[in-house]
Amino acid sequence: MAKSRIKDRRRVADFWTRKARAENFPARSVYKLKEVDDKYGLLKPGRRVLDLGASPGSWTLYAAERVGPAGRVVGLDLQPLAREPGPGTVFVQADALDPPLDLLTGYGPFDVVLSDLAPATTGQKSVDQVRSAGLARGALTLAGALLKPGGWFLVKVFQGPEADDFFKELAGRFKTVRRIKPASSRSFSPEIFGLGLGFKG
Repeated sequence: MAKSRIKDRRRVADFWTRKARAENFPARSVYKLKEVDDKYGLLKPGRRVLDLGASPGSWTLYAAERVGPAGRVVGLDLQPLAREPGPGTVFVQADALDPPLDLLTGYGPFDVVLSDLAPATTGQKSVDQVRSAGLARGALTLAGALLKPGGWFLVKVFQGPEADDFFKELAGRFKTVRRIKPASSRSFSPEIFGLGLGFKG
């Protein structure tokens, strides 16, 4: 039975990976963002978007397609993108927890802040949860400085007590908060996504 579950998981992973390759995205993670966008309409023409943890670039590429030439996408990551960003897209190679705020402020204020930041996992569940929540809080701090009032925030965090505390913080900053597990996220992955709608400023 255990082997059967493992095979099912691999089939799902292969499906999304193959789909990403066929549609010319660097990673399968794009479908997590797409699912949220399809349901909630985060990314519309003309919007300004900040993408934290942008490498290898799937979210940045998708966001740029959605906001179009009238919009602007700024990707930020310590690692370079797998592909050069297209027109209307800027990539900043920097630490999301110690970003060049003056530079980012010049591109904002942003309608949407995205964060797919994830820690280097240790295999110790409690340690990984704490590190993930730390990254999520860092992203929330940055969003608080750069989002327009009424703006939207999508952030990854690992499930656990730390995530529960983080969602309480999120609820204090946004009018509406949703907890999301996208269909394209591996069932055994601890990741979930927090969506904040209506930034209070």
